[in-house]
Amino acid sequence: MAESTIAIRPIAATDDAAVAGVIRAVMPEFGASGDGFAMTDAEVDTMSVAYGAERCCYFVVELDGRVAGGAGVAPLVGADGTVCELRKMYFLPELRGRGVGRELLARCLEAAREMGFARCYIETLTGMDAAQRLYRAAGFELLAGPLGNTGHHGCDLHLALEL
Repeated sequence: MAESTIAIRPIAATDDAAVAGVIRAVMPEFGASGDGFAMTDAEVDTMSVAYGAERCCYFVVELDGRVAGGAGVAPLVGADGTVCELRKMYFLPELRGRGVGRELLARCLEAAREMGFARCYIETLTGMDAAQRLYRAAGFELLAGPLGNTGHHGCDLHLALEL
């Protein structure tokens, strides 16, 4: 069997449907569907437009030329301009366990620093154990409650990292 090819690159408009498909496939796996979760955000169908805004970026992960995951950063809504949010980091099952999460997270944090953010915030939920391990290994620390105003009241874990 041939080795899989994995590539990380900035999102393009042609990726919007595939990224929305990944988000909508992954979130229900973890019980994260419906109001209060990221899959209902208006930006899901037009991620390239949303993350084309100032101080925003989104990267897709291709597995053998097909979008199988992604993540991005953007200013945290309702916070001062020094805090960004790591957003919509989701991988299809076939991409998981390959170490791509570490690489993608590092790319996002590097971009956040380059855009002048001092702190990165992430919301997740109980049951997303691999994601929590990844964030903790990168130095994210558990917070007592949410920051900003993301509208994701379904998320029960909140973490932050000083950049």
